[in-house]
Amino acid sequence: MKALDEIGGKKTIRFILFALAQVIYHRLILHLFFFPPARKLFLQILGAKVGKNSILMEVKFFNWYHRGPSGLKIGNDCFIGDETLIDLYDEVVLENQVTLAPRVTVLTHMNVGYSDHPLQKAFPKMSKPVIFKSGCVVGAASTILPGITIGEGSFVAAGSVVTKDVPSGCLYAGNPAKLLRKIK
Repeated sequence: MKALDEIGGKKTIRFILFALAQVIYHRLILHLFFFPPARKLFLQILGAKVGKNSILMEVKFFNWYHRGPSGLKIGNDCFIGDETLIDLYDEVVLENQVTLAPRVTVLTHMNVGYSDHPLQKAFPKMSKPVIFKSGCVVGAASTILPGITIGEGSFVAAGSVVTKDVPSGCLYAGNPAKLLRKIK
């Protein structure tokens, strides 16, 4: 099998174990336990750091088998809304008092396919962490691309696609997201 040949035995075993953890989280923890602290505890058991008073609604994660939950760091007093999708291929950091509204997508990597895919040369596989600085807010249905930092106290309006870092104290909106005004 091509995928097995490309990633090797150890990564395949890791994939299977984290795929099982992902199924447990998505099927049991999200749907049977409507209690957000159960989600938080499960992620902490798998190595995520989640601060006090942080609430994770029905957040979904993918690519657990790369960096995994150990690359997820959530500070105190954070809120992550329903149907938010977080790529755990690389590190995702939410400092204190960060809000991710419902249906936000956080991407930490890009890969067009197998190593022999014809577009690999033009778009090589890459991954970079995403960082949300203290007090920032990301509006519903926004997309954050790999390597982005959302600055302290900034607001990203709903439906935005963030392709470049957002400085502190700014309102950004659009596709691609652009500065609308300074708010500090």
